[in-house]
Amino acid sequence: MRIPRPAARVAVLDPDGAVFLFRYDNEEVGVHWALPGGGLEPGESPREGALRELREETGWCDVEPGPLLCTWEHDFTRAGVPVRQHEYIYLAHGPRRDPADEAAAARAADTILTWRWWTPHDLAAPDAEPVWPPRLAELPGAPGV
Repeated sequence: MRIPRPAARVAVLDPDGAVFLFRYDNEEVGVHWALPGGGLEPGESPREGALRELREETGWCDVEPGPLLCTWEHDFTRAGVPVRQHEYIYLAHGPRRDPADEAAAARAADTILTWRWWTPHDLAAPDAEPVWPPRLAELPGAPGV
């Protein structure tokens, strides 16, 4: 039985249309790349959670979640607990840069391995590691669309 887990993420696009992603290695699903974000706190709206998570993981205080891009559900194991995560994904725009050093502890706590900016070409590469949500580049308003 999987535990329901509401979450929110932010697809941050740079001026050239590349999207910022974090790399994880999960015990159940393996290596994958995902947008900044995570589980919602009690009483927190998806937009509030997206903003909080973006700031915690990147240290960027000048990027705000814009319109809702999509929602999706996926199963994985988080800290030994099987979850079914329902994610609200928001679109945002910001400058191309690295996350702030001040956010390193939050990234380590979330087991984030590294980060990078992915161009639409990178996302479409047949040999690319998995990206969550799948087919991110095909969503309206997302990189390359």
